[in-house]
Amino acid sequence: TALFRNEKAKPYKLDSQQISDLFMIFNTSGDGSMSMQEFVYCWNGWITKIVKSKTAFVIVDVQNDFISGNLAIINCPAGQNGEDVVAPINMLMDSVPFHMHCYSLDWHPSDHVSFIDNAHLRKLHGDSKAQSPEECAVWDTVIFVGPPKIEQTLYPRHCVQESWGAELNKDLKVHPKGKVIHKGINPNIDSYSAFFDNAKLGKTSLEEMIREEGCSDVFVCGIATDVCVGSTAHEANELGFRTVLIEDCSRGIQDDNIASTFERVK
Repeated sequence: TALFRNEKAKPYKLDSQQISDLFMIFNTSGDGSMSMQEFVYCWNGWITKIVKSKTAFVIVDVQNDFISGNLAIINCPAGQNGEDVVAPINMLMDSVPFHMHCYSLDWHPSDHVSFIDNAHLRKLHGDSKAQSPEECAVWDTVIFVGPPKIEQTLYPRHCVQESWGAELNKDLKVHPKGKVIHKGINPNIDSYSAFFDNAKLGKTSLEEMIREEGCSDVFVCGIATDVCVGSTAHEANELGFRTVLIEDCSRGIQDDNIASTFERVK
């Protein structure tokens, strides 16, 4: 039990029943002793993850279009400035020894389903509030026939592949061994999370990258808190990673949605 200590380096006190309960988690054979195989499972599956955890820093969509471009979040109801995430992210890069650094990019083809000016490219479903492209407006949520049938919020054209708007902000520090994850590349399905598209019909390589590095803890930040950042943090939780959504390094769109995002990711 001396492996598990408080902030003053004193071992936590465990009574005999607690020790027995812990032991039996790993003594899968139930024979009252621990084999080498059981010890390896205990060490790799539990102790190293608690005592020597490896961390992934996931920086979501700190791109020009969300800071000063077509979908700058400063123009959204919360009035938060996306550029404000850059300095604190850089500070963490310099001061925290994360084991890996990941950068997600919205990376949309020109005919992407989320663009308001593409509403005429797809048939609107009978259940959609708007029944013609002319009735659609930015921030409206519509339903397209598909396939697949999809509910979609409409945005200004943003983060088009190879455009200035899709580039990371020039002042954001990029780790020399940083991994880049492109999302939203399917023209017919949006992707808020850096792990999956919104319909979970496809996934990125992010989960595989994190597991290959042996990381158990994921720190998530970026733009926008209540959309892509929150979705990424939620999916990280769902995938079993210990997840922290970093408030100081994130900015969002709607105050109420920002608050509910932090509640959901707790």
